[in-house]
Amino acid sequence: MAVADVAAEPARANSPAKIGLICVAATSIEWYDFFIYGTAAALVFPRLFFPATLPPLVAQLASFSTFAVGFIARPVGGALFGHFGDLLGRKRALAVALVMMGLSSALVGALPSYARIGAAAPLLLVALRFCQGLAIGGQWGGAALLAVENAPRGKRGLFGSLPQLGVPTGMIAANAVFLVMTGAVSPEAFLGWGWRVPFALSVLLVAIGLYVQGRIEETPAFREATEAAGKAERRPRSPVLEVLARHPGTVLLAGGSYVASNGNFYLMTTFAIAYGTTTLRVPRADVLWAVLLALLAVSPLIVFGGALSDRFGRRPVYLAGAVFCAVGAFLAWRLIDTGVFALMLLGLLLGVLGNALMYGPQPAMFAELFPAEVRYSGASLGYQLGAILGGGFAPVIATALMERFHSSVYIAGYAALLCAVTLVSLSLLPGARKPAPA
Repeated sequence: MAVADVAAEPARANSPAKIGLICVAATSIEWYDFFIYGTAAALVFPRLFFPATLPPLVAQLASFSTFAVGFIARPVGGALFGHFGDLLGRKRALAVALVMMGLSSALVGALPSYARIGAAAPLLLVALRFCQGLAIGGQWGGAALLAVENAPRGKRGLFGSLPQLGVPTGMIAANAVFLVMTGAVSPEAFLGWGWRVPFALSVLLVAIGLYVQGRIEETPAFREATEAAGKAERRPRSPVLEVLARHPGTVLLAGGSYVASNGNFYLMTTFAIAYGTTTLRVPRADVLWAVLLALLAVSPLIVFGGALSDRFGRRPVYLAGAVFCAVGAFLAWRLIDTGVFALMLLGLLLGVLGNALMYGPQPAMFAELFPAEVRYSGASLGYQLGAILGGGFAPVIATALMERFHSSVYIAGYAALLCAVTLVSLSLLPGARKPAPA
């Protein structure tokens, strides 16, 4: 696996600290947009975008199915933006992804309900969710590579972990905005217009996308790869096809390594919100607060995990997170089942702690698996493949398991199965067994 070009550090205009801050801001708002859909899918969409004659369970499953559409689109977005990110540059692809997400999310907030336009409502909802998936599929590779390829020598795990903070930060922001709106307006007003406010705020991403395009320089690794391709008079016509031809096993195993982190995250957030409010009958505000506080508490561990991987290697840290996730899931769901706020919070903390240790080293690990000329494509495809297999259908599968068995033990077993896929994939992924580069 080619990693030397990641380590190269020619003179650059980009400040690693500046890039890190921009990546955190951009990914936080991008994931906020992606997650407000999940929160709305759990709390609002079943009642607004589907026929009132549907049983509540069927409406909830239908709503979560539209949520899954975003994950189906993510590999498509990874391939599309990976192609242009490897040919035209990391910052351009990232800027377009940010603008696309901002516009599509704002439009979700403007959609008429099923009562007003009938079947067109869920169809338009699915179309905009697909656009969200395309955008998030392209965003991750751009933000991760901007951070990793601009990082100082020996600090790629640390700096690569910074864009990962966007996931918990985005989820925290999404839940916080819904908490504010549910507390500020009546339930009727919330269903009527209050839920739309979080989506309207998404237009901030358009401004950030324009800033990235106009004020950020391309990464040293991309510039070197472009110059080398020019001198050799060879540049891949399709980076996506080239990475699939040259590194198919690496892409598949990278995706498998991400299954546990992504799937368990959505079990502990999107599904837990629906489970807590509908099955356990816990007040909606309590469930949202528990998820918010759990994510806030474990966020520093993402950066800690990235820094640890610089010292001890990507694989040991990632492996430890997967094992903790598998073992902790059973106790976590027992605690959540109590319906007691403090115990639910503790259960959610246990549930997402292992995720943080896996998520921190991931950008550096994925970047080091692929050469620079196809890195955006390879890293994005691996990441998004893991997302669709892990998190895309996790809420739907968990809802079906609960309906069939009426026990959260099966949810924990499902989480453990996802962890087993990750452990096997990680053991077969050659690049992940290497120590952290100096």
